[in-house]
Amino acid sequence: MTTTSIPFTKQLQKFQSLIALALLCIVLSLLTDKFFTTANGINVLRQVAVNVCIATGMTLIVLTGGIDLSVGSVLALCGAITAGLFKNGIAVPAADLWIGFTILGAILAALIAGAILGWINGFVITKFKVPPFVATLAMLTIARGFTMLYTGGHPVSNLGENFAVIGAGSFIGIPVPVWIAAMVVLLAAFICSKTRLGRYIYAIGGNETAAKLSGIRINRVKITVYTIGAALAAVGGVIVTSRLDSAQPNAGTSYELDAIAAVVIGGTSLNGGRGSVWGTVIGAVIIGILNNGLVLLNVSPFWQQVVKGAVILLAVVIDKIGDKKD
Repeated sequence: MTTTSIPFTKQLQKFQSLIALALLCIVLSLLTDKFFTTANGINVLRQVAVNVCIATGMTLIVLTGGIDLSVGSVLALCGAITAGLFKNGIAVPAADLWIGFTILGAILAALIAGAILGWINGFVITKFKVPPFVATLAMLTIARGFTMLYTGGHPVSNLGENFAVIGAGSFIGIPVPVWIAAMVVLLAAFICSKTRLGRYIYAIGGNETAAKLSGIRINRVKITVYTIGAALAAVGGVIVTSRLDSAQPNAGTSYELDAIAAVVIGGTSLNGGRGSVWGTVIGAVIIGILNNGLVLLNVSPFWQQVVKGAVILLAVVIDKIGDKKD
């Protein structure tokens, strides 16, 4: 009778994100007494919530073997659309007409706009076989340009207390953005583990040729995940705009890097087919705590960029080593 056992390195690899998170918390708690406080914990959760929303959508995309570099610019454009429609509405001089928007109406318009941009990404990638890196890099520039055109390069501010609740409010002591992020994660986790779409996502990332031969509509699935990813970037844009009480034209700059870092640190393979939404949440928390810790330690913003870049590089190297062993 023979028994099989999982090698220790494999077991360690499964929990590497949790181990990294625990070690990071221990180190920061020893370096500064400001880290383990209730106020700082709530601040970290509020900051992490946006990246969790974006990175969750990024996870679905990366699981298919894709990437989306446009999410930061999509976030900015959708945040500007929300603020602009809510504050200024739409004027139609030719018809002597003005269309006003409620908070919910402005948010829905932004989510639809984000979904459309994501659909365009997916369509270009699947229909014209453009590499995801190139297609989404182009969309990054296009969306940022539209943001500047829509806002005139100026912030759209003073959106009111009711709108501020979304990004700055709390419910039973927990920030509203955290509740939003939690709902996004639960929905994505359900999709990945309990639905046909989730199974198709993993199948495509694992072996696209085999998935196609088994009858899976590859293009439809890819367009769907890019649409979801951009819509979740729009959710992040609404939260950021609400928290700042202003839609900044340059909002979301480099957010795509934080999202990709969260995905990779969370154990999702850049080659696709392996990973989970829950791992991405841990990765996003690690990135958030790292940012918070560097600020508490008064580290120069320039050195912060160096450290974050090194962490991303290390995570990718570990991911590639893991793929070779598999």
